[in-house]
Amino acid sequence: MRKRTEPVALEHEHRAASGSPSAGSAAAALDADCRLKQNLCLAGPGPAEPRCAADAGMKRALGRRKSLCFRLRKILLCVVGLYLTIPVLVKLCPGIQAKLIFLNFVRVPYFIDLKKPQDQGLNHTCNYYLQPEEDVTIGVWHTVPALWWKNAQGKDQLWYEEALASSHPIILYLHGNAGTRGGDHRVELYKVLSSLGYHVVTFDYRGWGDSVGTPSERGMTYDALHVFDWIKARSGDNPVYIWGHSLGTGVATNLVRRLCERETPPDALILESPFTNIREEAKSHPFSVIYRHFPGFDWFFLDPITSSGIQFANDENVKHISCSLLILHAEDDPVVPFQLGRKLYSIAAPSRSFRDFKVQFIPFHADLGYRHKYIYKSPELPRILREFLGKPDAGRQH
Repeated sequence: MRKRTEPVALEHEHRAASGSPSAGSAAAALDADCRLKQNLCLAGPGPAEPRCAADAGMKRALGRRKSLCFRLRKILLCVVGLYLTIPVLVKLCPGIQAKLIFLNFVRVPYFIDLKKPQDQGLNHTCNYYLQPEEDVTIGVWHTVPALWWKNAQGKDQLWYEEALASSHPIILYLHGNAGTRGGDHRVELYKVLSSLGYHVVTFDYRGWGDSVGTPSERGMTYDALHVFDWIKARSGDNPVYIWGHSLGTGVATNLVRRLCERETPPDALILESPFTNIREEAKSHPFSVIYRHFPGFDWFFLDPITSSGIQFANDENVKHISCSLLILHAEDDPVVPFQLGRKLYSIAAPSRSFRDFKVQFIPFHADLGYRHKYIYKSPELPRILREFLGKPDAGRQH
């Protein structure tokens, strides 16, 4: 084989060297073939390229989809973890639940000077401070009847204190949680009551607004008792009514029960948007919706409230109250359900302690839109108060 191939190779070399026509055409064909291959290499993969690009795009889309699914799973795990962690934290730290009930750290409206009630449109109101206990100071607003607003201009605290002895009845207003005595809806109620001829005395419990101290049910009740006694020491024979709203209804019934036990009851008690007790209110509150059917809800969320010494047992207190009672509640109240106010009335009405006193429940239809804190807008409110409390004496200018 080797001998045979060598002459053939020599023959090809000889022909190429001699420049024969057949050798030239073969070389030309070889060069053309090389150039064609080179051009094909430079041109790329040709028709296969779109398929490769499409495959790469699908891979990128799948990668993004997998990344999104991973992120969603991660977020879901975080949400579930947080959902399960909150009950444990509340159980281990009952103070968290107390903070959520009082909400005294929520000060709205912001940036108001509580020392200047006139900035809120109360130009016949005096701000001063009382000290129920050592290391406790509470800020108080006293609004005189609207017909005195001219005489009230520029007057000092002594003038306002002496005004309590006039022939106008006095309403001690106990506000609910969150905010301060300068809350918008509260200020509007003061104006309504003042226009009807009432003195309005209100204050921030210890730990609220500019009042100094640590919030607690006992402390809030004692603050209210101190202000009531302060009023009675200056009001002579003028009627003194107690008006509580929302969480303030719990303070109000605590106070009035204590006053009745010492035989110095107020002339009437008005409860706006009341509940039965704090456990039932916490269970009915909108914030509890996501946990209402959580296993062990009472143990995780309600028992810490009781262990913190917070009860606000209106349903128990009304059994020991001996004075006229008026309950006001809007059917569309989203914070304290209407049925809790109705239930409280059904407990109070047959109670023996109210045997010689009026007990009245006034509902406000849902179409009116008064919700939790806008009953003051009702055009019927002056008539309701006049019929229940009697018409305030016009009295003399002070």
